[in-house]
Amino acid sequence: MATPFKIGFLGAGKMAAALAKGLVNARLVTARQLFAADPFDAARAYFSAQTGAKAVASNLEVAKAAPVLLLATKPDQVAGVLAEISGAFTQNHLLISIAAGVPLAKLEAALPAGARVIRVMPNTPALVGAGAAGFALGKNATAADGELAKKLLSAVGLAVQVKESLLDAVTGLSGSGPAYVYQFIEALSDGGVAAGLPRDIATRLAAQTVWGGAKMVLETGQHPGALKDQVASPGGTTIEGLHELEKGKLRATVMSAVRAAADKSKKLGQA
Repeated sequence: MATPFKIGFLGAGKMAAALAKGLVNARLVTARQLFAADPFDAARAYFSAQTGAKAVASNLEVAKAAPVLLLATKPDQVAGVLAEISGAFTQNHLLISIAAGVPLAKLEAALPAGARVIRVMPNTPALVGAGAAGFALGKNATAADGELAKKLLSAVGLAVQVKESLLDAVTGLSGSGPAYVYQFIEALSDGGVAAGLPRDIATRLAAQTVWGGAKMVLETGQHPGALKDQVASPGGTTIEGLHELEKGKLRATVMSAVRAAADKSKKLGQA
């Protein structure tokens, strides 16, 4: 059943369109309950084509039409957008921001006192309904606001609530993580080609294998180590391959990658 409220997107790029489309597909809202604002004609046309919703040029128009606002602009555009809507932002509004690296304090300072704000770190697989997002509540956001944010974000994947101080870790893990996975898929495919498989078959098998492994972890609830042991028979092919991964320090390298990305996120947020 669709919810009775209206949702406005400040920014109508691909991530905004993906989330809006997910909300419609999940029947949380209808296209008539969605609005978007973007200064670019192409972005507005794309959003409307993907969702069937109305898209306009004015952020203020959207803020007046919808009590739930999803800020989906580039970080350097945030200040301008919030300045435009500040006069129309009321105690009935909730702002959910997916603008990368913009802290809650900065978002709250740009809006009237008491503004309810939630900050989100999404990732690009949300574009295909398989996202992983972490979100943090601002000082005035309520538990009900948090439940609403989780419900909306879950329309395009997994959503978990964390403290804002942990969003840098979320960035290093799930925000940047798809790139690590793509590189691993490419490496698996390269290995298949080296062993004699055609490239297209190797890549499809590699991608399906990663997807299947992730699905097993999520649906069985078993520890990844336990699932790994189920595949590795004594003296078999899998344990031989795992030995090579251990010699190459795969786990340590991935851990270092997550920590490095998290540290970089923290530095960018302080800039």
